[in-house]
Amino acid sequence: MRTPLRIAIGGGGTGGHTFPALATLEALAGLAELDILWIGSRRGTERQVARERGLRYRWIPTGKLRRELTPRTLVDLALIPLGVAGAYYTMRTFRPDIVFATGGYVSVPVVIGAWLARLPIVIHEQTAVAGLATRIAAPLADVVAISWESTRAYLRARTIVHTGLPIRRDLLGGDADRARQNLGLTDDLPIVYITGGALGAHAINETVRQSLPQLLAMTQLVHQCGPASVNGDLPRLQQARAQLPEYLQRRYVVRERFDNELADIYAAANLVIGRAGASTVAEIAALGKPALFIPLPGARGDEQTANARLLADRGAAIIVPQEEFTPCRLVELVRHLLDDPAQLRATGELGRSLVIPDAAERLAMLILRVAHRERVDPAPRAQLKN
Repeated sequence: MRTPLRIAIGGGGTGGHTFPALATLEALAGLAELDILWIGSRRGTERQVARERGLRYRWIPTGKLRRELTPRTLVDLALIPLGVAGAYYTMRTFRPDIVFATGGYVSVPVVIGAWLARLPIVIHEQTAVAGLATRIAAPLADVVAISWESTRAYLRARTIVHTGLPIRRDLLGGDADRARQNLGLTDDLPIVYITGGALGAHAINETVRQSLPQLLAMTQLVHQCGPASVNGDLPRLQQARAQLPEYLQRRYVVRERFDNELADIYAAANLVIGRAGASTVAEIAALGKPALFIPLPGARGDEQTANARLLADRGAAIIVPQEEFTPCRLVELVRHLLDDPAQLRATGELGRSLVIPDAAERLAMLILRVAHRERVDPAPRAQLKN
């Protein structure tokens, strides 16, 4: 009987740091028996995701990494040593063979705790511009895996390997007909999927709310608006839907989140509108979907704009700054994009060349090699694309 690979995962806060880890675990499970412990924050997205999948979870005190000096900054700074102590204790008791960190502020104390415990560490960075947490933790890692070759310039690390960004395998086998049937949509109008990420995006939600009659005159909308407890938008959107004529109501599906239906929704969507988190960009590219991106303003290093440009520079997406994302502009762009379905499909296909299809498998193999203390080639040119 094989001894399970004991792996501690550190990272989260958002879906962008959480879902690539799940895709990697799925690939790892095909290569080795696993004993998994997820270390995260008390209330982050990763806690709910880990519990839904039956994974052991342990939370540690976490403080966000902020550049500005405020009273909250001081509180967060005080939490970081407590998080390091919690992570170190966890490492000494769980004794993992490998620590896999996926970014976000929770990953910093996890990496420091693992380094103090002298454990092998692999970090994966999802964004085109490396996040602050990864830049802080990278020098302590054995290997940093990057999703995009351009990210290499932002990091100081012993070994950097371009693996690509893992995509959840279940997203690749969607059924468009099933989406239309389950959501009560028809095949005589195009479908636009709108998403603000796991927590939603109030600015996008509000612009969509003000544009509903005009948009629904020419398309059907599937709208993931995020939790009402976070942005309060779902009740307002439902109220706006209720005020529409019944035939337009049937064209608008709005929910806080979509889980098992997401692959089918992607398959049915003619256009995707949303933020430009790294996972969203990679998923859209892998699926060959055209996109209209409204990057999150104020993100460190303007990372979402950098993510979006990966597709926009290939002609596979359009970027609209949030301050220009008005109801009039939204309606105008949707009308223009949907006016030529063949061109719209061709536009989406341009993004496929950016994606490494087997990124999850490459990252899983990398983790196994580091866990077994094998040498890692920092630039295996024969294996990588782009």
